Amino acid sequence: MTTRLALALALALGMPMSAHAQTPASAASQPANPFFAQSPLPLHYPQFDRITDADFAPAFDAGMAAQLEEIQAIADNPARPTFDNTIVAMEKSGQLLERASTVFFNLVGTDTNPVREKLRSDYSVRFAAHRDAISLNGKLFARIQALYDTRTELGLDPQGVRLIEKYHTDFVRDGAKLSDADKTKLKEMNAELAALATQFSQNVLKEVNDSAVVVDDVTQLAGLSESEISTAADEANSRNLPGKYVITLLNTTGQPPLTNLTNRDLREKIFKASINRGSRGNAYDNTALVSRIMTLRAQKAKMLGYPTYAAYSLEDQTAKTPQAVNDMLGKLAPAAVANAKREAADLQAMIDAEQKAAGKPSFALAAWDWAFYSEKVRQAKYNFDESQLKPYFEMKNVLENGVFYAAGQEYGLTFKARTDLPKYHPDTYVYDVFDADGSQLAIFIFDPYARASKRGGAWMNAYVPQSGLTGDKPVVANHLNIPKPPAGQPTLLTWDEVTTAFHEFGHALHGMFSNVQYPYFSGTSVPRDFVEFPSQVNEMWADYPSVLKHYARHHQSGEAMPQELLDKVLAAAKFNQGFATTEYLGAAMLDQRWHQISIDQVPDAAGVMAFEARALAADGIAYPPVPPRYRTPYFSHIMGGYSAGYYAYIWSEVLDANTQQWFEQHGGLSRANGDRFRKLLLSQGGSQDAMKLFQDFAGHAPQIEPLLEKRGLETRLD
Repeated sequence: MTTRLALALALALGMPMSAHAQTPASAASQPANPFFAQSPLPLHYPQFDRITDADFAPAFDAGMAAQLEEIQAIADNPARPTFDNTIVAMEKSGQLLERASTVFFNLVGTDTNPVREKLRSDYSVRFAAHRDAISLNGKLFARIQALYDTRTELGLDPQGVRLIEKYHTDFVRDGAKLSDADKTKLKEMNAELAALATQFSQNVLKEVNDSAVVVDDVTQLAGLSESEISTAADEANSRNLPGKYVITLLNTTGQPPLTNLTNRDLREKIFKASINRGSRGNAYDNTALVSRIMTLRAQKAKMLGYPTYAAYSLEDQTAKTPQAVNDMLGKLAPAAVANAKREAADLQAMIDAEQKAAGKPSFALAAWDWAFYSEKVRQAKYNFDESQLKPYFEMKNVLENGVFYAAGQEYGLTFKARTDLPKYHPDTYVYDVFDADGSQLAIFIFDPYARASKRGGAWMNAYVPQSGLTGDKPVVANHLNIPKPPAGQPTLLTWDEVTTAFHEFGHALHGMFSNVQYPYFSGTSVPRDFVEFPSQVNEMWADYPSVLKHYARHHQSGEAMPQELLDKVLAAAKFNQGFATTEYLGAAMLDQRWHQISIDQVPDAAGVMAFEARALAADGIAYPPVPPRYRTPYFSHIMGGYSAGYYAYIWSEVLDANTQQWFEQHGGLSRANGDRFRKLLLSQGGSQDAMKLFQDFAGHAPQIEPLLEKRGLETRLD
């Protein structure tokens, strides 16, 4: 019953879900709706050219009704519970709803509009109620309990036994053992949380667009490239502001223009516009929503028998407990802040020298100065800057001769562009993916550009997950937020955007290589603090010498990046890691503070920002020049699927650093190493315990030292 699990994530973030499909008999009467039957396109690729917004509501309604009929039939089955008539039947249920909801939530994330936003608001509570109607069905749970109690006596393979265990755990955590009165209360909480999460997410997107900075005079944009200035002018024109320039924001605290803008006042204006989002007292202010969401989560955790929401959330992750997360973050924070302060000293020295040379008084380094002066320090230390690199990183070349090339070297994959399949947006690319034996493995969608209708960040989702049960092969997508250049101009990437492309393709590989029987375990259906691990491993090929040489070519001349510049890129790999680690830890530790409080400790709306300030100070991570990557009112991760889970990135990076060390010790990029990683880990999805998968591959338990070395952190682990 993958829909039940997929909807939980979609409700939380409006994000990736899986899709596979069979046609319920009740749907056959509406053939005009493209969701009422499997897509006839290759690998059941969605019929984007036929799907309209008017199709979603009828499909949702019919899909929920059909699944509830299917579930009730399972619950009322007079035959004794068996694996096939209960667990497998649940896995096969909800096909229509999953088809429609998968496409819908993916489109809400990638290309939303007012109709889709209204649908999301209208259905968020109904989807929550639908999920509860299944999870809190007493007769259904009794069948699951009976199978759970006898699971080792049923003659199942390990994957079948694990599937029973996971269903049982999920139902218990969803409240199946509560009293009827508490189940009613829980349903009310879940409905309200779903509505609040949807409103929070919509406010974040609206605030990003509303907080864009308008610039009157082009001279204020000194430092930006001609292409960037042209993009700002185009954005102003699109907003009916002819003759002006608009700097749009991303949903992170730091903003890309701060790296190059020479006008300090404008840098400050952009930075403050960014950090004040969601707490300005306007229609999109999220502080009241934060207070209410945290209160409800604390109440829900207590009802389910947990001291805090973090304890509830972490129980089924590899970390297991809040203390384990606190211990790991606590070890890293002092070293990260110490390194950031050393980096800040270098930046302040440059500021002082520049101001002195100009005959002006110096000023103290501020958060809006960091990116600008760190780029100057990097130029001074390594004698190169981003402007030298970007001509060698044309987007499609990075994708096809970098990301795809590495996958070919490591796994034997080949890729062929498709132009015959429909697209949900013209700025997307579609590829067939072939395995080493020439058979089709998957279809891959690449959606690179930022747009007002697209949420911030970068992510992967599956439109169709692999499943041995249904015979489905994967259709997966990667989404980035690269600023689109003016028409006719090449898309040249920053180094961060290059590594992000490799990172997200690591998620795609995890989905494409899945080789499991049951949809529940497919692809990236692993613990949240494990899911980033394979994607982080794939980042290592971005600056791997043979890969970098293959794709780092000038977009005009085709000449390879000079070896001298290649060497500088590699030498600078640990540069600014104090900043990067501190801004990340600030957000991760803030997330834990929010979710490790009891009901009576949750502040009201007026106290949300003060709580944030106290939390950062208490954890020793409050360093003004390096604010958290996300502040609470626009921290979309923790208002959704990463609640109490933002630590997962660095938790996974511990595993990543160990795995990179393994690759380096065993010859680096090779088919033998790639095939081993695919067989022992990437193909397994969630069908085995995540830490067992890691140890089977690495040969030992994870160690923190490789991470410290990778990030250049100096600390003693006493």
